[in-house]
Amino acid sequence: MNQVQVFAGFSHIILEVAAALFPLVVLFGIFQVFYLRLPLYKLKQIGVGVVLAFIGLALFLQGVYIGFLPVGKAIGTALANLPYNWVLIPIGFVLGFVATFAEPAVRVLNYEVEKTSGGYIPQVLMLYTLSLGVAFSIALAMSRIIFGFSLWLPIVAGYSAALILTRFVSKTFVAIAFDSGGVATGPMTVTFISAIALGAASAIKGRNPLVDGFGMIALVALSPILTVLVLGLLFGRREKKNVPKPTG
Repeated sequence: MNQVQVFAGFSHIILEVAAALFPLVVLFGIFQVFYLRLPLYKLKQIGVGVVLAFIGLALFLQGVYIGFLPVGKAIGTALANLPYNWVLIPIGFVLGFVATFAEPAVRVLNYEVEKTSGGYIPQVLMLYTLSLGVAFSIALAMSRIIFGFSLWLPIVAGYSAALILTRFVSKTFVAIAFDSGGVATGPMTVTFISAIALGAASAIKGRNPLVDGFGMIALVALSPILTVLVLGLLFGRREKKNVPKPTG
């Protein structure tokens, strides 16, 4: 692949990233003038950060279009054409765990949770909880592609279970759980694993990529909610056990 192919359409990507960052920069400028009034050294740090974010986002999106999406579809198609295409399920589990484990947004959330809770909720425990939740959801999505069952079944059952669990879990874990659902649907999952799902749905006879290939992100957004709520339930039981019984 030559240099021209690698950077094909890169100018369009730059414009998209600039359009996304420009309102944030303008909004920060307004707050800086009227409210924040940060010192010059701090503005320089923020400026360097914005430039690095711009470059990183542009290169990442370019890499997604020329690398992640084609490779993901090729992997999904190859696995689905195997006589034992059920292998998509364990491979989806592993990919879901690894992708979430490497997701920057997930690590930021876990760090903030540990920091805000004063170490009560360790970020390592949150990381494994979210990674396992997404891993199960990816495996379920691959099962759906292979066997063709309706998306409504896991969605309705999952959110019903989540609403029931909120009655028995502290408000802290409820808030963290529903934020975790959005954070888990990051660029690693959306770009690479969704491409695998679309490739698999395109290769399996009787499956429609528009119907069976999509819907995975909905499951990914649901699974961390359930796993964090279950974690909150376990924390609540541990607290009850540690409460000293009154004597008298």
